Amino acid sequence: MTPTLAGSAFDSLRLDAVTDQETLRRVYALPNAAAVRKQMTELTDQTRRLIGCSALVLVASADAEGNCDVSPRGGPAGFVSVLDDRTVAIPDATGNKRLDTLQNVIATGRAGLLFIVPGRTTTLRVNGRACVSTRPELLSQLTAVGKPPASALVVGIEEVYPHCPKSLLRSGAWKPEQWPAADAQPTSAEVTLAQLRMPELTIADIEQAEADSLKYRYE
Repeated sequence: MTPTLAGSAFDSLRLDAVTDQETLRRVYALPNAAAVRKQMTELTDQTRRLIGCSALVLVASADAEGNCDVSPRGGPAGFVSVLDDRTVAIPDATGNKRLDTLQNVIATGRAGLLFIVPGRTTTLRVNGRACVSTRPELLSQLTAVGKPPASALVVGIEEVYPHCPKSLLRSGAWKPEQWPAADAQPTSAEVTLAQLRMPELTIADIEQAEADSLKYRYE
């Protein structure tokens, strides 16, 4: 669908969008009992092990006005520490220093996590209260990303939910034969250059900046 003259495709589609839960539920069957029952408020031995195998977690947050953000956090398997059955801590490795997630958490005290294990199709959703900690005795334990971080995102678990593998199976995320060809997508440098809109910069400038960022990623 192409955008209308009045605005984007979203502006057109929201005119007759679903606006209440009753209408939405009429489109779907009720969830089965297992889909409801497997939601828990604390980690089991199995979900602790899953977190210990995860090298990538997506962190969802929102600011006080409801503006949403999802940001990736990565590290060696087990870089997220399980402090107890209802608390996890994510070290904040130095990134772009925008601090979008951390500022959102300070504003609302909430976060959602989605743990992903490379090569596996099970994901784990963890939602709950959240805070940003700079307590030295905690940070000294979180060295999986190379050294103690400047801060850690701490999540007090209120919901633990293991997702079925359908989304990753459908996506073929772990099947190289289904991946797009390298030249079918723009490079990271090409995307960044277009976003920056700075004519004086070149692809080579961005590629060098990216290389430096990876070389000095712990600084």
